[in-house]
Amino acid sequence: MVPALTSPIDIDREEAQRQAAQELLKAEYAKESLLDRILRGVSQFLGDLLDQDSVGVVGGVVAWSVLAAIVVALLTAIVLVARRTARGRTARGEGVFGRRRRTAAEHREAAERLAAEAHWSDAIRERLRAIASELEERVIVDATPGRTAGELAAEAGRALPAFAAGLAAAARVFDDVTYGEVPGTAEGYALLRDLDERLRDARPVLAGAAPGTAGQGAVP
Repeated sequence: MVPALTSPIDIDREEAQRQAAQELLKAEYAKESLLDRILRGVSQFLGDLLDQDSVGVVGGVVAWSVLAAIVVALLTAIVLVARRTARGRTARGEGVFGRRRRTAAEHREAAERLAAEAHWSDAIRERLRAIASELEERVIVDATPGRTAGELAAEAGRALPAFAAGLAAAARVFDDVTYGEVPGTAEGYALLRDLDERLRDARPVLAGAAPGTAGQGAVP
């Protein structure tokens, strides 16, 4: 005798959710990464939205509308990130000075004017350009087109080891407000302004000079 086929068990939404919650308690899910959890949650959310048997025709229209809004938001985010990345690459290619190089005094004057107006990000950029111009005018570093703030700090730090840490910190502040879109602050500008003022009296270390002779180089 052929055994009778059993009919499939009809499980309602609440029971399905309960079983899903029990499934997630298993050990393999405990090791799941945060990204995987987010993606799985989004997938489940979209699946629930598109469950026509549960939401009906009107609910299905709403679900598709929500899905379309999510897709548009994701595409918008992708475009914004791509544009931001492209701007960052262009700015990095232009180096510290951007498209316009001026004298140290001119960059310093622009920085002070911007700081007085509380335009801290622009003031920070101009102050680092003043430092770069000053170092180039005094031939402490070479005038290298397209040089980044980090490269400037590394080269100047070798000639002025006592200022290496301050130069590196200034380069990080410049990069944050220029490429990382971190808002400039009065404290950040003060760091660069103080460094600029101290560097104007600094003297590079002669190649091969003994430790402790920093500041006694021949270049004024």
